[in-house]
Amino acid sequence: MLLLLLVDIVVIQFSSFLGLWIRFDMQLSNIPPDYIQAVKDYAPLYIPMTILIFCILRLYSFMWSVAGVKEETHIVVACVVASLCQISGMTMLELRVPRSYYGICFVALTACVTMVRLSYRIGRSLRSGYGRHKGKRVMIVGAGTSGSMILKEMTTSTYTDGHVVCFVDDDKNKQGKYLNGILIAGDRNDIPSLAKKYDIEEIYVAMPSAPGSETKKILEICRETDCELRILPGIYQLLNGDVSVSKLRRVEIEDLLGREPIRVNLSQIMGYVSNKVILVTGGGGSIGSELCRQIASHNPKQLIVFDVYENNAYDLQQELKRSYPELNLVVLIGSVRNTHRMESVFEKYRPDIVYHAAAHKHVPLMEDSPNEAIKNNVFGTYKTAKAADKYGAKRFVLISTDKAVNPTNIMGASKRMCEMVIQMMDRHSKTEFVAVRFGNVLGSNGSVIPLFKKQIEDGGPITVTHKDIIRYFMTIPEAVSLVLQAGAYAKGGEIFVLNMGEPVRILDLAENLIRLSGYVPYEDINIEFTGLRPGEKLFEEMLMDEEGLQETPNRLIHIGKPIDFDEELFSRQLDELYKIANRDSGEIKEAVRNIVPTYVISGK
Repeated sequence: MLLLLLVDIVVIQFSSFLGLWIRFDMQLSNIPPDYIQAVKDYAPLYIPMTILIFCILRLYSFMWSVAGVKEETHIVVACVVASLCQISGMTMLELRVPRSYYGICFVALTACVTMVRLSYRIGRSLRSGYGRHKGKRVMIVGAGTSGSMILKEMTTSTYTDGHVVCFVDDDKNKQGKYLNGILIAGDRNDIPSLAKKYDIEEIYVAMPSAPGSETKKILEICRETDCELRILPGIYQLLNGDVSVSKLRRVEIEDLLGREPIRVNLSQIMGYVSNKVILVTGGGGSIGSELCRQIASHNPKQLIVFDVYENNAYDLQQELKRSYPELNLVVLIGSVRNTHRMESVFEKYRPDIVYHAAAHKHVPLMEDSPNEAIKNNVFGTYKTAKAADKYGAKRFVLISTDKAVNPTNIMGASKRMCEMVIQMMDRHSKTEFVAVRFGNVLGSNGSVIPLFKKQIEDGGPITVTHKDIIRYFMTIPEAVSLVLQAGAYAKGGEIFVLNMGEPVRILDLAENLIRLSGYVPYEDINIEFTGLRPGEKLFEEMLMDEEGLQETPNRLIHIGKPIDFDEELFSRQLDELYKIANRDSGEIKEAVRNIVPTYVISGK
């Protein structure tokens, strides 16, 4: 600042004499001596007064290396005010100069002050220009506001590694033009050819307002190159003015689902958990732990985490203590299969709302241990639901799965029975029992993405059961938001279903993940097909044919109409099934099929 102030003193005095010199045809001999003397006499007042005006208008507070229109406006206003004060002062002191002098002096002062400050940007640009070949060569997709801001930061910041070589934009009016000196070289279809032409190493997708389906299409084109991909997260970044290179992240597999992420305004619906005692069974698992995090942020009276696995529960306990030190947190170890344990928990803590996420979920493992699937999933749910009814819980939300629809495996059949238990309990209880059904959860324990990532780290191959197998996918936050919203909508007996968009082919996921990891499918990392596992379908369904759909206030969440069944018969069948499961009988699958007619035993 001090150096700039000293330069301004010289500039102010220089512009004063420059005004006279220009006024008299740039001939010093033509300038009358009394005019020169007038300027000299006024200088001791003019210089400090102008410096003071510059200080008031913050000309010494801006970062001129990244200055723009706003900063230039301050310069013009400061020079106008200084010139007006100059006219008033010299007139009051009766210091004679030509009237045209004031206008010329104003222009000279504005130009000189601007040039001094512009030199900061020129110097920065020159320095970045000298290092232009040191960083990675970058293409930016999207020559809009976000792309421009990223280019500006990369040009001016010393902390970014890379330089922008070209832009790509689908707007034909932009193509062939230059944005801050960088050519807008084509549209999305030109990305592969431009990447080769300009030796691009990284591609930044800066289109935060684009729909998810459009982003997916662009990313698929980008994957035809060998470039590393980064993406600006979303429109909120642009609205907040929070667009920078640091906000760019690596493209994740979620970006390739081809649908908009489900967003629920939890602040509007989470009032029902405020000041309530909440119990989450299976609270240490992928879904359960995220439920606990979301609930903890909405002021429950008490949060009870219940899990059979102490390591998961301990890790979550430490995390919640750090994040929410005021939270009334209770972490309990136990099994939902233990009737006495469940009743003692409900009797002591009297939870208002129960989220039942405890379950065995791995299809192949449950095929080999079907009795354990029934003990844990069906009767763990039944015992927990009966305890909720007995001790007056207000709501009970079951976490179910799309595998419960026309099941071909014991895990799916067990979850269908859980839904039937919930519907039966709802008809005879003051507690509101509901189920929430969704597809595969990206990133959850044991899901396909972590498996694929581990196989890629090991050098391959990636194993896919069938080249045509498809699945519905959602992210953990989406799954949890659905569960929480179901709790808000619950009236009792409903099965809530998420509109998950188009299903995704598992083979496409595998190929995409290989490319996103920087490898070439079938060359660097091979893909092997192992055949469908016992009980595995080529595709999953979200609703049975009998169920139909009803909309909710959130049109992405639907309600399946409950299917009528003989409750007395179902209750007797449960008693018999309990005996069969606990003697580890080989008849368990046949017994389940008698209860769930849509269950098809694999291999038969």
